Amino acid sequence: MKSDIEIAQSAKMLPILEIAKRAGLTEEDIEYYGKYKAKISLPAKTGGEGKLILVTAITPTAAGEGKTTTTIGLADGLSRIGKRAVVALREPSLGPVFGIKGGAAGGGYAQVVPMEDINLHFTGDFHAIGAANNLLAAMLDNHIFQGNSLGIDPEQITWKRCVDMNDRQLRHVEDGLGGGKNGVPRADGFDITVASEVMAVLCLASSLSDLKARLSRIIVGYTYEGKPVTAGDLKAAGAMCALLKDAIKPNLVQTLEGTPAIVHGGPFANIAHGCNSVIATKTALRLGEYAITEAGFGADLGAEKFFDIKCRFAGLKPRAVVVVATVRALKMHGGLSKEELAKEDVCALKAGLPNLLRHVKNMKEVYRLPTVVAVNRFPTDTDAEIESVIAACRELGVNVVLSTVWAEGGKGGEALAREVVRLAEEENDFSYCYDTELPIKEKIERIVKRVYGGEGVAYTEEAEREIARLTALGFTNTPVCMAKTQYSFSDDQKLLGAPVGFTVTVRSVKISAGAGFLVALTGNILTMPGLPKVPAAEKIDVDDAGKITGLF
Repeated sequence: MKSDIEIAQSAKMLPILEIAKRAGLTEEDIEYYGKYKAKISLPAKTGGEGKLILVTAITPTAAGEGKTTTTIGLADGLSRIGKRAVVALREPSLGPVFGIKGGAAGGGYAQVVPMEDINLHFTGDFHAIGAANNLLAAMLDNHIFQGNSLGIDPEQITWKRCVDMNDRQLRHVEDGLGGGKNGVPRADGFDITVASEVMAVLCLASSLSDLKARLSRIIVGYTYEGKPVTAGDLKAAGAMCALLKDAIKPNLVQTLEGTPAIVHGGPFANIAHGCNSVIATKTALRLGEYAITEAGFGADLGAEKFFDIKCRFAGLKPRAVVVVATVRALKMHGGLSKEELAKEDVCALKAGLPNLLRHVKNMKEVYRLPTVVAVNRFPTDTDAEIESVIAACRELGVNVVLSTVWAEGGKGGEALAREVVRLAEEENDFSYCYDTELPIKEKIERIVKRVYGGEGVAYTEEAEREIARLTALGFTNTPVCMAKTQYSFSDDQKLLGAPVGFTVTVRSVKISAGAGFLVALTGNILTMPGLPKVPAAEKIDVDDAGKITGLF
């Protein structure tokens, strides 16, 4: 069996101009980044208005769900049945690539290529985002060093530096040591680049001018009197925007079957809003009859934020939702270990099915969207197990479609494509989980109770103080971005399936004024991951000809 990288390297890619033409773009609309990558110039050429389809998933497990693979295979399946489809994905972070999770270019015969480039430096967007983030940090500390005319309190600085790598050593640091010309000593820390507010700002901006305005509103800390200090106050927004002038342009690549793919932006859904850029999604909608996109991790994180943050800000109305599941993952939610998944166990499957059903019910009843379940089928799945999934979903009025896109590419996604086309023709009453006018605590509680299925929310003293301060400062009428473990509906990653009766603890709340939302950190969620005992980086190599191996 070929690995993902072997499949990708053996593919015959089309010149990127041909892919651009398939999407209705001309050579003047793109900027080349080699033979097989391009930036789409702003403003992108406009056409019709396609139908927006979201692909999301059950709560992730070590068994894998194949959400991105299904997203790509669905787009290829739509192309095969005569529909003009464009897929819109996030860019991978180097942290997971060299860590444990892997990349974000799909798998098997449902991939976007060139996968090595996409999973590594790609077109340099993340480097630009990191540079803009760290320029702001440097200008902040320099302002304090040069006299601190704004009266910034070093103990109330909220802005961190960032690096696109899993490096736990940088979570908490002391810098400016040595005094004098070496800077002002203070406690500091690093986030991973995908958790930077600059990433969120870029992904939610609608234009260069909107990007600059959002950057100006970023709050970096507070004065001794408690007044917020912004990037605009530090006169940093212009230079930051200059670093991002190319990064804001969406990237055009292709699937293995030549379907146009726009890959742009990459916030994580457990610590950020987990969606690709608004510009990329709107470009895909203008270029295709169907724009297929995905949101990170399970539907309680990625889909919730896609609807309540991205769609709200961008005025997007999805036409249908695909919830991806595997029999193997559902059996893990039912209590089996990874080593036990190959054998038939209908009882374990039925014990894990409530996880899928809660996600599906949320899509239908909270967000009121037509929904289909895509079961990413494995050879070890038995007919009895598949029938159990079908029967359970039928009770909710949702069809189940088997997907074999990993092994068959677009051909294995044709049935799913036909069901998506059918659902997208239905009228829907899309709605949000909460009204942004509600008080901060009520919005958090709506998410916990309506989406997670929890009983309530507890707040630490620190969170209570922050909520009181943000309320007094007028930062209440914004969406809430929940930072929560991806492995459970709750804030305890050990609670699998569909737990009930739990309380989510909010330990900290901060404002991302540039992005336009509040971030509520729950449980022990971290904004700088660490590497595992055996990092994936140990298996990656490159030969004298430049051929990369070990990359999935």
